[in-house]
Amino acid sequence: MLLLLALPAAPAVAGNEAFRLDPVHTRVAFRVDHAGLSRAVGTFAGATGVLEFDPEDWRAARLEVRLPLSSLDLGDADWTRKVLAPAFLDAGDHPEAHFVSTAVEPIGPDQARVTGQLSLRGRSHPVVLDVRLNALKRHPLTFRRTAGFSATARLDRRSFGIDTWPNVIGHEVELLIEAEAIHDRGAAAPAAPETDDADPQ
Repeated sequence: MLLLLALPAAPAVAGNEAFRLDPVHTRVAFRVDHAGLSRAVGTFAGATGVLEFDPEDWRAARLEVRLPLSSLDLGDADWTRKVLAPAFLDAGDHPEAHFVSTAVEPIGPDQARVTGQLSLRGRSHPVVLDVRLNALKRHPLTFRRTAGFSATARLDRRSFGIDTWPNVIGHEVELLIEAEAIHDRGAAAPAAPETDDADPQ
């Protein structure tokens, strides 16, 4: 899914530092019920994006992320191909997932609840991330100022038109995210969230 942005990027917020996601050290894992027997686990890699972040004021933070669905790994090539097919993610027509934050609520000195619009498979719906800042420091190898985060979220796959095999695969999907973002003075501001005219919320 490559949805084009219809709105211009917003200006940077005073006090925010600009970071770019490190695709090598950013992973999105998911778990979903498999016939009541176990929880199937998959991962995505190669995320790119921009973060504006002030550790003294989480409310001003803004985030935009794009995730290539072709990076899916379910541990089995045949099963991975099935999930990328039109009945599930339809990655041929919609090769990316896209997230843009809309609000950030601090819930502790190193934690926040980030609400945003997730665009997946041609539909956009709100998703809430529970985020923890693990560290904000100079990386010991690259010497670049780096922020490290862990995050979790839950979504209903049916909201994005993925309703195949309802008696085998659970509706609720749990997301587990580990991310690092590198300070970048030249990073562009995150874009405004997309709207889904065909599926209004």
